Amino acid sequence: MKKLSFGAILAFVVKRWLGQPAMLAWTLGGVALATVADICTPLLAGRLVGDISTTTSASSAAGGREALLHDALLMVSGLLVLGLVGVMGRRSSYLGISKLSLAVMRRVLDDAFARVQRFSSDWHANNFAGSTVRRITRGIWAIDTLDDTLLLLITPEVLVLLGTTLVLLVRAPLMGLVLAVMVGLFACMSIWLAMRYVAPTARISNACDSRMGAVLGDAITCNAVVKSFGAEEREERQLHAVARTWADKTYYSWYRGTNSANFQASYTLLMRVVMIGLAVLLWWRGMAGPGDVAYVLTMMFLIQGYLRDLGQQVSQVQRSVNEMEELVGLFSSEPAIRDIPGAIPLEVTAGEIVLLDVSFRYPSQEKPIYQGLSLRIAPGSRVALVGASGSGKTTLTRLLQRLYDVDGGNILIDGQDIAYVTQQSLRRQIALVPQEPMLFHRTLAENIAYGRPDATREEIEQAARLANADGFITRLAEGYETLVGERGVKLSGGERQRVAIARAFLVDAPIVIFDEATASLDSESEMLVQEAMTRLMETRTVLVVAHRLATVRDLDRILVFHQGQIVEDGTHESLMALKDGAYRRLVSLQSLDAASP
Repeated sequence: MKKLSFGAILAFVVKRWLGQPAMLAWTLGGVALATVADICTPLLAGRLVGDISTTTSASSAAGGREALLHDALLMVSGLLVLGLVGVMGRRSSYLGISKLSLAVMRRVLDDAFARVQRFSSDWHANNFAGSTVRRITRGIWAIDTLDDTLLLLITPEVLVLLGTTLVLLVRAPLMGLVLAVMVGLFACMSIWLAMRYVAPTARISNACDSRMGAVLGDAITCNAVVKSFGAEEREERQLHAVARTWADKTYYSWYRGTNSANFQASYTLLMRVVMIGLAVLLWWRGMAGPGDVAYVLTMMFLIQGYLRDLGQQVSQVQRSVNEMEELVGLFSSEPAIRDIPGAIPLEVTAGEIVLLDVSFRYPSQEKPIYQGLSLRIAPGSRVALVGASGSGKTTLTRLLQRLYDVDGGNILIDGQDIAYVTQQSLRRQIALVPQEPMLFHRTLAENIAYGRPDATREEIEQAARLANADGFITRLAEGYETLVGERGVKLSGGERQRVAIARAFLVDAPIVIFDEATASLDSESEMLVQEAMTRLMETRTVLVVAHRLATVRDLDRILVFHQGQIVEDGTHESLMALKDGAYRRLVSLQSLDAASP
């Protein structure tokens, strides 16, 4: 994943803000109210001190003193009103940011999930599921922090600093100029520290965090394997090593963040001393009154708090940007397999499959699997794909589902090039029964109806009966409402296989692929699955990928693959008649037909 710039990630978030204009306006309106109140407070405080000092030091007439008292009371009332306006503005901004952040987070989560779903099989094969989940969840919570920091903290801080600097430039140009220069230096210093000093270590820390999520997810997903080899302590040691690296890198990142905060705090202290000293000097020279000094004191305490927070907020923004980097990276990566503009739905009427001069190489391999492969599979025929591992059998089924795009040539279904139809319509016309069916941690009814979620209970039960699954399902305490566990771990291999076949029955797709569907089953389960497969094959175009050749003897056609080429093509009998044939040799090795001539 390519490295993204700070600006690119901020632009990603701002674009999502602009997609919620009402909530953004609500938030910024509250921020504006609170900011105006903060800018005006030192002005009223300074005038109040001026009135009090004038009243106590001058022997004015009673009417003049009463006017000053009235003005002072007015200033006190004004301070109260400003305080209430500030409270109302902040409350409004908090409510607005809550709705804005949740709307943005929800939308980003939806979009990220949709994007990951559409990444290629190759992408998923090269990325840990736990790491991907961690990227997304860490990223969306970083959006929440970034929203709060930028809109509720940095925006009002910048506005207050600009406003007070402008006011001071009008009232005391020298002090205003000094303040502007020192605030500018502080901002540049904070940004440099965040981006050049803290950010590199934070990025390393986040990479270690993703790695830790990957190790956790991998071990938990494969817990059955861990238990079977008694490898709990080994996995714990591996996680301990990864967690120790993460802790070391994270501590170093936090250490640098602390150094940055301490440096910024020292700078703001220096700035406060300079500004107050300058105000006292002007007072000593008669160029400022008590009210002016009070204004500067009040303003500096206000500004110092904002500057201290601003330094921390800039660091927080950079940390959030680092945490979002991998999430935004998902959006910057395009799915390898995409529908072309104007792609149309696939319409299958017969189920004819044709490969024309197809060439293909896996992205991770140097040598092509296919070079100029051509093949026609007649509608409604049952065809076996056999051969050694890596010969290209399963690759054909993956290309047919367009899990990968061919490098050259064309694949046609009923005369329609699958590169020009929508992926969803293509895959809905193909039912897959894999060697290791993937089940969701949902009910059996939901798993069977996954391809047709609108199916009735009667249709679900009928599909289960056709797949020889109804018997074991009805014996369960909760029947079709039984939760099957993550990846279907509560069911046996044969039971999972029959649920997968029931799915295929319910979808009623015109093309069916069996990918080693009986390879890991016991004899009884294999018999039940084989019966269900035979029923499912009726009136459909069927591809059967098989190592166990006894399961394909009765099929209409057998294709023998060797290094990406079809070296033999025929029925079981015709291929067994070839004395030096590849298929006959495979059968002999499995001792399936010792009496064959």
